[in-house]
Amino acid sequence: MAEPLKSSFDRAVVERIGAMLARADRSFATKRFVADASRGLEELELLDRGRHVARALAEHLPEEYPRAVDVLVASLGPPLAATLGNGMAPFLYLPHVIFVAERGVDHFEPSMRAQYELTQRFSAEFSIRAFLERHPERTLARLAEWTRDPSEHVRRLVSEGTRPRLPWAPRLRALQRDPSPILPLLEALRDDPSDYVRRSVANNLNDIAKDHPGITVEVCARWITEASPDREALVRHALRTLIKAGDRAALAVLGFGPSKGLRVQGTVVPSRVPIGGKIRVDVTVENPSRRTQRAVVDLAVDFVKASKVSRKVFKLRPVDLAPGASVTLGKTISFAPMTTRTPYPGRHAISVLVDGREVPLASVDVIRATRSTGSPG
Repeated sequence: MAEPLKSSFDRAVVERIGAMLARADRSFATKRFVADASRGLEELELLDRGRHVARALAEHLPEEYPRAVDVLVASLGPPLAATLGNGMAPFLYLPHVIFVAERGVDHFEPSMRAQYELTQRFSAEFSIRAFLERHPERTLARLAEWTRDPSEHVRRLVSEGTRPRLPWAPRLRALQRDPSPILPLLEALRDDPSDYVRRSVANNLNDIAKDHPGITVEVCARWITEASPDREALVRHALRTLIKAGDRAALAVLGFGPSKGLRVQGTVVPSRVPIGGKIRVDVTVENPSRRTQRAVVDLAVDFVKASKVSRKVFKLRPVDLAPGASVTLGKTISFAPMTTRTPYPGRHAISVLVDGREVPLASVDVIRATRSTGSPG
C-alpha cells in the first residue's frame, strides 16, 4: 500500500519551517516552536497536522497579526517553477494558509498579500474561502483583478478557490445556492493560455452542475460555439458528471443525440479476484440500426465498502457507429488498496453506461488475498 500522505508532513518539515522563519526574524524562538509544533504530530491526520503547526505559529510569531504575516511571507521560498510534478513538497506551506484563514479574516489587505504569495508556492484555495464567507464582495472584486495576473498560480486561485464543492474544504454554501457571482470570473478565464487554469475552470463548472445542472449546460452551450480545441476540452471536462448521469441536455451540447437500440455485450476476466488483483473488462457496442449513431460509453463498478456500496465510473470513450458497425472497448480495473479507495471482499457489480443508460454486464467476487505456501511446480 502507498505511504499515507501525512507521513510526508513530519518533524523534519516542522524543523524546516522553523529554520525559514528564523532567517526572516532573528528573534524567532526556533527550538521552542519546533518542540511545540512536533509534540503529538505523529498521532494526527494530514489536515490536523497542518492545524496543529498553525497553532504553534500563532504562539511563536509576533502577537500583532500584520507583523506576524509579514514575517511569514518574508520566510517563503521561491515560487513554484511548474504546476505539476511537485509532489508533497508544497505542503510545507499548509500551516501557513491555515494560519491566514484562522487569524487573518479581520485583516483583509495583509491577508490578501499573503495569499497572493502563498498560492504561487502551494495554494491558497483553502484559505481564500474564509474571506469569501466574511468579505464576499471585496474578495470577489480582488479575484476579478487576479484573473489578469501574470502568474498562472494566481489565476488558478480565482477558479479553484471559488469552487462551491472544493474537495477537503468546507462548502461555500452561499455560492452553492447562487453561483452567479462566480460566472464572470470563469468567463474571464475560459480561454486562459494555461491548461492548469482551464481544468480548474472546468472543475468549478462541474461543481456547479451538481446543484444547478441547467446553469452549467447553458454556459457550456454558449462556450462550445466556435470553440477552440482547448475550450472544447474544457467543456467536455465540465460536463463529465452530467454526461455520466445521461443528462440529455449535456449530451446535446457535445453533439450526442439519444442513442437507440445499441447492443452491448461484454466479458469480465477473471470472475473471482483477490484483493490486490486486477480484472479485464472488454465491451462490444453494436449499432443494428440503419442510421449512424454516436454514444458516450462508460464503465461503472459498484465497489463494496465497509458498510455500503460506492459506484465509480470509469471513462471509456465516445463512439461513432455506422449502420451495422461495432466497436470493442476495454479497461483494466485494479482492486489494489489505494489512498483514495480501500477494496473489501464481496460481490462487485459491473455495468456499462451508454449515454448514461445502464446495461448490467457481470459481477466479480473479490476475496481476501491468501499467502502462497508453495512454489510453482
